[in-house]
Amino acid sequence: QVHVTESGGGSVQPGGSLRLSCAASGSIYAIIGMGWYRQAPGKERELVSTVNRGGGTDYADSVKGRFTISRLDAKNTVYLQMNSLEPEDTAVYYCNVKGYSSLTQHFEEWGQGTLVTVSS
Repeated sequence: QVHVTESGGGSVQPGGSLRLSCAASGSIYAIIGMGWYRQAPGKERELVSTVNRGGGTDYADSVKGRFTISRLDAKNTVYLQMNSLEPEDTAVYYCNVKGYSSLTQHFEEWGQGTLVTVSS
């Protein structure tokens, strides 16, 4: 079984910064991708940013130039540095981890979510 734990959410004023962290633990043979999604009130969950095993990254257009994703493979951890935050970034942020528990057993797990509130 794989567990995903997020931290780092909170409240910040517009223009401020926050750093989210996500760590995966448990029966992990290999991780092929980690990423962040968010869900604002009344809206569907959307992709924010992902990083694959080779280090390739992807960002939603709305966060390009403001958010940076990074990954620490040795600790199965991914970070999301969020700068120049806007009220529209207010949402619950979820970490997603995809990988293998063995040579043949694939997994995809979500964290419990961490709330980010951007307000003056």
